[in-house]
Amino acid sequence: MWKTGTKFKKAFRYATAGFRALPDFIIIGAMKAGTTSLFSALTQHPKIIRSHTKETHFFNSHYHRGLYWYRSNFPFARRLAGGGKTGEATPQYIYHELVPERIHQTLPEVKLIAMLRNPTERTISQYFHEVRKGREDLPMMKAFRAEEERLAGVLRKDDFANPLYIHASYKKRGVYHEQIRRFLRYFPREQLLVLDSDEFFADPAGSIKPVFQFLEVDEAFPVDGIEHKNIGWNRTRVEPEVYEYLNDYFAPHNRELYSLLGRSFPW
Repeated sequence: MWKTGTKFKKAFRYATAGFRALPDFIIIGAMKAGTTSLFSALTQHPKIIRSHTKETHFFNSHYHRGLYWYRSNFPFARRLAGGGKTGEATPQYIYHELVPERIHQTLPEVKLIAMLRNPTERTISQYFHEVRKGREDLPMMKAFRAEEERLAGVLRKDDFANPLYIHASYKKRGVYHEQIRRFLRYFPREQLLVLDSDEFFADPAGSIKPVFQFLEVDEAFPVDGIEHKNIGWNRTRVEPEVYEYLNDYFAPHNRELYSLLGRSFPW
């Protein structure tokens, strides 16, 4: 019964896709940086109506399905009358090299939100995530040191659907300046809002206001609490040498990011 109902709902959304809106905003990443919490907070606002699922994965995994399929994930356009907004959040977008151009070709005026996290902490969090999902069996430091060798052939072939590109790209996902630059090749700076995950969770009320401003909805709307979502249960102690290795690796990349954005983060 449940599967039948779900299938019917999908069919209905697809059949009515022509009457549905396209997103006004997309949270593009980063993975393990709090995008689920941000999306949950934003969609408390009465003027922001969420996509059917938080992560549509259209521009990275389902692009071949076409724009009609993508529209089927969003609310009816009439529901946005009077200044309503809709959007989605797929944190894989910021990392996928083909996504910026695809988004621009489809939605040249869309607003983009990037939530960045201390790349050292983000990398470690992703490692535990992959272990939890049964996709990683190397010890932590070995996995981090093996990344370049693991990805070499994949990147040489631009094989962006390869599981290694998706799941073994621990450090590469934290090289934010390269990812942001790819989007800025297609979008003006004013269409991209960059947030710091630590600042967001430290001051949710203060951090959400500029996001509401960016989306042109009432910034005074009080969000009813923001909590960490998708916290892993399997995290264990991380050796100091891991932090030293990752901090050294990311230091020059972080400086590049600060220069690009004209602001620094406490990383």
